[in-house]
Amino acid sequence: MSLEKAKNYLKKYNLDQNIMEFSESTATVKEAAEALKVTEAEIAKSLSFLVNDEPILIVTSGDQKIDNSKFKSEFHTKARMIPIEEVENKIGHDIGGVCPFGIKENVKIYLDETLKQSTYIYPACGSSNSAIKLTPTQLENILPDTHWINICRK
Repeated sequence: MSLEKAKNYLKKYNLDQNIMEFSESTATVKEAAEALKVTEAEIAKSLSFLVNDEPILIVTSGDQKIDNSKFKSEFHTKARMIPIEEVENKIGHDIGGVCPFGIKENVKIYLDETLKQSTYIYPACGSSNSAIKLTPTQLENILPDTHWINICRK
């Protein structure tokens, strides 16, 4: 169902036909990079956190890690990932397919500046074997009310 939610979302932008599905898993950054034959930096990973008990997604370059002090500075709270068993309920997609397309309405999305280092990025599309090729600008344009942040380690 999550893949269908992502497809329906992307259809509004005539991008649903660009979704790639694979016979192998793309659930991790490493697996996605191998399946797509790109670097881990080009994979757009979506990380789910709770900020003041509200779910948020932070989309970063696949080779990056969240800097806890930058997180605290940005959100005025300690970084707290959503427990694995709650991700699907709070975000709308399960682990391995979490993406910013077709998520629950109350989830705020943040894009990390590291995404701008690649010409193309590859976010998942709601399943553990899907992805789509976008530019960082395309991603920003199809995600209304998205904010760019600088929250990863150097």
